[in-house]
Amino acid sequence: MNFVYIPGGGITSPQGFVAGVAQAGIKKTDRYDMALVYSKTPATAAGVYTTNKFLAAPVQISQKHLANGIARGFVVNSGCANACTGREGLENAYLMAAKAAEIIGCMPEEVVVASTGVIGVQLPMPKIIKGIEEAGAAPSREKGQLAAQAIMTTDTCSKEIAIELELGGEKVILGGMAKGSGMIHPNMATMLGFITTDAAISPHCLQAALKEATDLSFNMITVDGDTSTNDMVAVFANGLAGNGEIKDKESSDYKTFARALTEVCIALAKMIAQDGEGATKLIEVKVENAPNNRAARVIAKTIAGSSLVKTAIFGEDANWGRIICAVGYSGVDFNPDSVDVYLGNLPVARDGAGLTFDEEDARKILQEDKIVIKVDMKQGEGQATAWGCDLSYDYVKINAAYRT
Repeated sequence: MNFVYIPGGGITSPQGFVAGVAQAGIKKTDRYDMALVYSKTPATAAGVYTTNKFLAAPVQISQKHLANGIARGFVVNSGCANACTGREGLENAYLMAAKAAEIIGCMPEEVVVASTGVIGVQLPMPKIIKGIEEAGAAPSREKGQLAAQAIMTTDTCSKEIAIELELGGEKVILGGMAKGSGMIHPNMATMLGFITTDAAISPHCLQAALKEATDLSFNMITVDGDTSTNDMVAVFANGLAGNGEIKDKESSDYKTFARALTEVCIALAKMIAQDGEGATKLIEVKVENAPNNRAARVIAKTIAGSSLVKTAIFGEDANWGRIICAVGYSGVDFNPDSVDVYLGNLPVARDGAGLTFDEEDARKILQEDKIVIKVDMKQGEGQATAWGCDLSYDYVKINAAYRT
């Protein structure tokens, strides 16, 4: 399936979606730190959330609001996570939804709430309310790019994408934005992802498609092994494209839509991995011929999350032993004598034992911005890809002073 990428596209590329932003001064002045994005018409919606037991207040509120599969849009702030903030935090998250709903012209229960930033601090509600009012004063499609900037914390760049495809003879667009740089090790059933589309699809099918897409994208990235209290991905579909509503998961239109949603999620996930705090290289781990797909996913993510693998990549050291070691402690049952390892196209281990290879060839591969590690298990048909980044000196510097 070919998808057409829309240059400069993002969260407001699909029909009927608008965005507004504000400089609320939550943590810093002179930067956008609040965004309001919504559909001008009712939309079906779905979400997946962090498995961290300390669910941030906005995640708890959003889970309730998305339970019926209907939502108009979302409001999000950066600079304060509103996590571990007790009853007051829950009340404040609901007040964010209520104020946004007042502007949109819907019920508070139709608004998704998200926050990102420092844990354990109450939201400065006067600034928050004023910021939502400012964001809702003149929303437009043109402010989609500013919305992507407003949700950033330690991100060095905004993360956006939009693609176009055909469903039922009609042009359909999916747009998305995400944030994430550190505390990235999602396990969703401080990474945020939002996707919009003008496709017509039932809540049941939308939730199923999002779960499929998330398992192959956001749940396959890791920066530092930390699963945030605030991780969430939400998708909104307003049906303005005019395609026949997708109601059957066995239909060709559903499968096409699910592939498109996965394409968007993978693209955003890779942007997050590449922008890991202090990162200099994107690491892509491909596991082939594993006992099954689940085993392949576990092995791929274990390698991508290994601190020793990540530091070796940063140091441009072809230490394949760290890779094969990670395969060994992944918890997957396999035959160690059937494992091959490649750096790019360079074989460095075969049948569980090292090979003689040209160190200079390996170094040239490791000097690239994107490093591909391939592991051929040779004992099944399972396959998976995971993404991560190297671990540099700057990661420690950034996180040593995150609160200050």
